[in-house]
Amino acid sequence: MNKNIILLRTLLKSTSRANCYKHCKDRKKRGKIVGGWIGAVLLYLMLMCYCVANCIGYGKFGLTAFIPDMCAMVISLLAFVFTLFKTNGYLFGFKEYDMLMSLPFEPKNIAACKFMYMYITSLPWYMSVSVSMMAGYGIYAKPSVIVYPLWLILSLLLPIIPMLAAAFIGFIIARLGSGFKNKTIAQTVISIAFVGLCFGLRFFLQDMFQNNKVKDTLNTLSATTNKASRIYLPMKWFKGAVTDLNVLHMLIFIAVTLVLFIVTFIPVGRSYRKINSALRSHAASGGFVMKEQKQKNLVNAIAFKEFRRMTGSVVYMTNALIGEIMCFVAGVAVLFIDPQKVLSSMTKGSPLTVEMLIPAFPFIAYFFVGMVATTAFTPSLEGRNYWIVQSLPISKKTLYQGKMLFNMYLTVPFAVFATLTFSISAKASLPNTLLLIVLVICQCAFSSAWGCVCGIKHMRLDWENEVEVIKQGTAVVIYMLPNMFVTMGLTVLVVYLGTIMSPLLVTAILIPITAVLALLSYLRAMSLAEKRG
Repeated sequence: MNKNIILLRTLLKSTSRANCYKHCKDRKKRGKIVGGWIGAVLLYLMLMCYCVANCIGYGKFGLTAFIPDMCAMVISLLAFVFTLFKTNGYLFGFKEYDMLMSLPFEPKNIAACKFMYMYITSLPWYMSVSVSMMAGYGIYAKPSVIVYPLWLILSLLLPIIPMLAAAFIGFIIARLGSGFKNKTIAQTVISIAFVGLCFGLRFFLQDMFQNNKVKDTLNTLSATTNKASRIYLPMKWFKGAVTDLNVLHMLIFIAVTLVLFIVTFIPVGRSYRKINSALRSHAASGGFVMKEQKQKNLVNAIAFKEFRRMTGSVVYMTNALIGEIMCFVAGVAVLFIDPQKVLSSMTKGSPLTVEMLIPAFPFIAYFFVGMVATTAFTPSLEGRNYWIVQSLPISKKTLYQGKMLFNMYLTVPFAVFATLTFSISAKASLPNTLLLIVLVICQCAFSSAWGCVCGIKHMRLDWENEVEVIKQGTAVVIYMLPNMFVTMGLTVLVVYLGTIMSPLLVTAILIPITAVLALLSYLRAMSLAEKRG
């Protein structure tokens, strides 16, 4: 047990920003760490404000009793989603595998420590939800004092069961994927298929709950959480323990969590070494034939290198392609489903029509493909091999131009396809359709350039696991969150403008604005690249 604690503490210290801040003498790097802390605190505060607002709504409508259910459900969903996308990269196929497996630890203990590492690093998110909802519940329910420490203690256990479920699903995906010759592609396909299944299940559940004809949104939410607690028993145990002070529910919850934690890593431990070894090995073809060598433009060659880098990482492929696949699915769906019916069901019978949405089609497509720009994290992915990039006889401008070109190759075809199918479905005029396509291309150019600005400015090369820069990097957060919220706000604004002026005129005005923003971002990226050189 002491050795396991030492291993876990070492994993935490090796990636700790506080540890880096303590020992680093570079003021610029220390400033970035402080900026990262401030950004993280702001995100936690935003999440807490959302949870408090939710509790206020429940309290005002006399639904205070459902706040513990909602707290348990939100934490469980966050834990499941966070863990599902981190399993490949943290538990399997991680960079420091050889070093860890050479230490005197059993494979199941290494897997358990890696799992606990994921748990501890994500704990601030879960506790932000717990503390804010506990405060909201306390204001309206005015429970006894003992409820507060009990709520906090049990909240520490709430994420474990959904994390175990997500980790076990990741184990199954890795186990299946390791049997294929192209392991990375196989794992990526299985992962994306599972995510698609979850999205489909979400719409199925939504339709099931809508059949109850519950008009009030909060009553619908409370009914949903009530039904969920009947299916997912830990929610029921948590609520019984904190609201009724039910000792039996509390003991069952603790016991089941501990037993599942122990039991889960027995099968994982048996196959852990085999799976990781298989994922790290590569099949070599015995029938090699020398063919004519093809010469590529230097920028295109760098873009092709990025493509090869993407196909070599499950985490990279999953994050880079999920938005594009969703965009493609949406583009195909509108050709077979009446968009007006979908819009009416989503807006609950509002007078909004598909024709009013025409100016917003590029923004809808961009919301999918611009969700994550590869240029936001590929500069950091060079990691400790950055010296190789430094020694190459190419300028930094050319290097980052190649990275931006790859992101354009990745996003433009899907965005143009979705915009085209949306326009066909809405019967938009040919001039309007062409302008919409030009606009979405400009948006992809902006995404590539602005992502590159974030990626260069907040480059992190001392990472131990690629998940830290692809999913949790400062550059990705700074790119993604403002981009997402601004895109949603502009979508609403463009729809409004389309009702008071010609949609063709709205699109014509937005094209030069977006093009200028893309150009300014590109020039800024080139300036940062020159400084890096």
